[in-house]
Amino acid sequence: MNWMLVVWVIVLVVSLAALVKSADWFTEGAEELGVYLGVPPYVVGLTIVSMGTSLPELISSIFAVVRGSPEIVVGNAVGSNITNICLVLALGAIVGGHLLVGREIVKIDLPILASSTALLALTAMDGTISRGDGAILFIGAAVYGFYGLRMSQPSPVTQAKVEAVVEEELKPERERLRRVVLLKLVGGAVILYFAAEYTITSVVELSALLGIGADLIAISAVALGTSLPELVVSVMAARRGKLEVAMANVLGSNIFNALAVVGIPALISPLPVTNAVRMIGLPFVAVATVLYFFMAQDREITRWEAAPLVLLYVLFIGMLFGLF
Repeated sequence: MNWMLVVWVIVLVVSLAALVKSADWFTEGAEELGVYLGVPPYVVGLTIVSMGTSLPELISSIFAVVRGSPEIVVGNAVGSNITNICLVLALGAIVGGHLLVGREIVKIDLPILASSTALLALTAMDGTISRGDGAILFIGAAVYGFYGLRMSQPSPVTQAKVEAVVEEELKPERERLRRVVLLKLVGGAVILYFAAEYTITSVVELSALLGIGADLIAISAVALGTSLPELVVSVMAARRGKLEVAMANVLGSNIFNALAVVGIPALISPLPVTNAVRMIGLPFVAVATVLYFFMAQDREITRWEAAPLVLLYVLFIGMLFGLF
């Protein structure tokens, strides 16, 4: 038995778990800090919470560029988006029996998801995502965030009422809250740093030991690992009949992955798009997005409509590793 292989698999699993958990802590701390500082709750929800679901992918992608493994980045984002659609949403619909899709998601979020996926594919077609491409993707993420902020803004009266309630609830616990927020922010950031570093290191080491590209590990194992919390939440929400919220978070995460998780690292350094990502990953994420787009048009996805998405994921993994 190759004990080094076992060791690096364990390191990858532990690093992914720490990456996801520390991202949760950091996001919770940032959310509570925003409320503590008087930032309107709708702003906190739209910016911090929505970004938090993609924080593991973003931090690990930035580390991949800094550590000299930029080929991991696009595979990480593409694999995460395929996993979110074909496993997180599909299994949620299968467990829950069906998935109800809100009117705003059909009219706004799904077209934006399709557009962001198409934009990512267009920038990756030549085999490299340049700094210019990264700027375009990042601007797209900024425009989406600004638009969502404008659309989410409540009336001044509603906002004032919410802030008054929050302020009243926080008064007795301000001192304790300050310590908890500081612990979550600092502790989350420190663990996030080391978890991201060891995630990328383990991917590189495993690719050398197994004789396969690091991009294959990123697009499959890393993408699945960072999506596992959403998968668990989705299945649990489906059992309670509250899958719509989980679905909205996943859609926002996919848009952020396609635009910011790829765009921000590309601003640091051009990103190579490997053959596996270009010939397998991008076509599969396009097919998954198109299928989901049309399935959701009647505002309901049944268990039988979702099942082919899971089969699509199995086919995707099989083609990645030459099983089909």
